[in-house]
Amino acid sequence: MPSILSVGTAVPPYEVAQQDSMHLSRELFEQAFPDIDRLLKIFASSQIRKRHFAVPLDWFTADHPFAEKNRLYLELAPALCKQAIEACLQRMDLALEQIDCVVLVSSTGIATPSLDAHLVSLLPFRENVTRIPLWGLGCAGGAMGLSRAADYAKAYPESLVLLIAVELCSLTFIRSDLSKSNLVASALFADGAAAVLIAGDRAKAADRNASPALQFLGSRTTTWRDTLDIMGWELQQQGLRVLFSRDIPTLVRQKMGQNVEQFLSEFDSKLTQISQFIFHPGGTKVLDAYRDTLGLSQEQIGLSEAVLNEYGNMSSPTVLFVLAKSMQKDWSARQYGLVSALGPGFSSELILLEAR
Repeated sequence: MPSILSVGTAVPPYEVAQQDSMHLSRELFEQAFPDIDRLLKIFASSQIRKRHFAVPLDWFTADHPFAEKNRLYLELAPALCKQAIEACLQRMDLALEQIDCVVLVSSTGIATPSLDAHLVSLLPFRENVTRIPLWGLGCAGGAMGLSRAADYAKAYPESLVLLIAVELCSLTFIRSDLSKSNLVASALFADGAAAVLIAGDRAKAADRNASPALQFLGSRTTTWRDTLDIMGWELQQQGLRVLFSRDIPTLVRQKMGQNVEQFLSEFDSKLTQISQFIFHPGGTKVLDAYRDTLGLSQEQIGLSEAVLNEYGNMSSPTVLFVLAKSMQKDWSARQYGLVSALGPGFSSELILLEAR
């Protein structure tokens, strides 16, 4: 089965304390909400300490047309991907020419040619590298990208696959959108990129002694019917307007217990056998819902909480930041890890990993 050998992450240069973003949101939203002080409590309850943005904080005080935002996306996203790729490969004795397939995940801008084509021009990939761009997966994109990259490496076991997830959520902010969803988004979302190296069983020039090397045992994609309005984008003249429902934690409690149990049963495994929980931290309420429905302790989802605290919700790359932290820990042989992320659809991606 394919294996994860390395993970690299990158964030843009503008670091913003949560307190500073709260003060700005008060200025932007106070005319729309007489109870603004009550609503702003979400900034403290988010448990986010700081976030990183591709643009300075004063950028959010003005209206920006979609064309301008997308130009910034095309300019800034490839450079951030480059940083994550270099971080991923720095401890591997590999050149980019040895990568056989690039899977590129992003949902916060529109690019045709897709961003992976931009990276082929920016970096020394082979001209015949296989490219698989994935768009529209939102917060589930990092985990779904892992699954599809593993599928490719399983089908072509000699291959080395590079998964890249990048989101510039800051560029989707619409100044004139005074909805509660946009206020919540202003307290939660951030920018970042991650890259993951996945090797097929017979891939050459891969560091098989990497510690830990995490083997894919399987994955499960679930898309629930009649949930298209739970989260996503609504394209407006000024860009991508955020949509998400307050029902997400309730859906986690209703759906994810059975979903996880059914998935693990396919491998004759149970939740009690899982040692590493690599969950996308969509927010504190989502993590609380995971903990309630799966009976997890605070410690078991501690890595997800740490990433949320330090980076906020970066959409698709966030679960890969959790994976990077997990790979910094000591995995013992035959130890199991569970990856989970939720996204538009409303959908779930689950992956079972084993250290070897």
